[in-house]
Amino acid sequence: MSDAPHLSHLDLSPVRTARGTVALPGSKSISNRVLLLAALAEGTTRVTGLLDSDDTRVMLAALRALGVPVAQGSDSSEVSVTGAARFPGSHATLFMGNAGTAIRPLTAALAMMGGHYLLSGVPRMHERPIGDLVDALRMLGARVAYQGKEGYPPLSIGVGDLTLKGPVRVNGSVSSQFLTALLLAAPLATAATGRDFVIEVDGELISKPYVEITLNLMARFGVTAHRDGWTRFTVPASARYTSPGQILVEGDASSASYFLALGAIGGGPVRVTGVGEGSIQGDVAFANTLAAMGATVHTGPDWIETTGVRVAQGERLRAFDSDFNLIPDAAMTAAVLALYADGPCTLRNIASWRVKETDRIHAMETELRKLGATVTATHDSLTVTPPAHWTPAEIGTWDDHRMAMCFSLAAFGGQPVRILDPNCVSKTFPTYFDVYAGLVAG
Repeated sequence: MSDAPHLSHLDLSPVRTARGTVALPGSKSISNRVLLLAALAEGTTRVTGLLDSDDTRVMLAALRALGVPVAQGSDSSEVSVTGAARFPGSHATLFMGNAGTAIRPLTAALAMMGGHYLLSGVPRMHERPIGDLVDALRMLGARVAYQGKEGYPPLSIGVGDLTLKGPVRVNGSVSSQFLTALLLAAPLATAATGRDFVIEVDGELISKPYVEITLNLMARFGVTAHRDGWTRFTVPASARYTSPGQILVEGDASSASYFLALGAIGGGPVRVTGVGEGSIQGDVAFANTLAAMGATVHTGPDWIETTGVRVAQGERLRAFDSDFNLIPDAAMTAAVLALYADGPCTLRNIASWRVKETDRIHAMETELRKLGATVTATHDSLTVTPPAHWTPAEIGTWDDHRMAMCFSLAAFGGQPVRILDPNCVSKTFPTYFDVYAGLVAG
């Protein structure tokens, strides 16, 4: 599929087993954070293991449009970025696609340095909230205006007058990306004002492991942010980014979930390389979910391996009732695995699904029912009762890469599955279905 033209659909025949080894592509969350940090750091940073996908291409294109020197390495997974405390370009029109990991941190950085910028994206991006971040930036004296619906992109950014007279407050209950954006851009404000940058979080902060990624990467670029629990963060007045010279992007733990799940339902073993015991990504905790469902999990410094049941022979995983607030992306994989459980499964505290690439609670409820499952949804939960009788299904992917990838697991149900718009996986994993095909057998 990686070299094929755009496909309207992809038919998956029923499969029975899965085994093999997968070298994971780079993490999207780490890739886009590292690119921005490298652009804001003094010196040149050689980035290796970079994810080559729609979202990272959007970030790279934006940085180039802002005048940041970006040199391509020997292949698409390597770039060199020469940074400075400010972007060279003070005027730019930036198209951000549907990349939340690009538009939100860039909005904060551009607003804090000031200039004349317009940021827009695909129609779905204009439905994804950004108001909490804009409110926080306006508290600092930044000039950010909505060009369409209040609280949503597209945005225009002007030259503001930054002040740090007290803490800036941001809502943490909708998306952790708003806090991440403020943290990543904070040294711009400390340089402009000579004062500590203090962030106070309103509400319960969701997706905390993603904030941990942010703090870890900031430290690699020379800035240590101090946190008081999960409610108060301080970036010191002396904070300045400096290049580490070279940084390796580890494999994508969210993408690992699909392959580890294959091992859990297709017998295995299936091993992923690029993430393991040393990972800074919270989604490696999905392996604990698989173990609780009855899979056997082994880990090493940079690998994870699963073996499990053979659902095609009637064996079943153990049902679960779990809180997935900390791993919302990998939780989508758990929702499809619920089809193979020995009873109803409930995913709780997943309200953030509502504001992702699509309304994932609604999308998941709709598509699981097509396979014969009984599904009940609330504003922040999903309960899935496995099908008594599987039905062939045409799965809508809702322009959401994770819908396409996690529903490939439905091919173990004994019925053919058609995945609509399979090329939507190009957002994070363009070769996903090629890799999947190399692991499964009928």
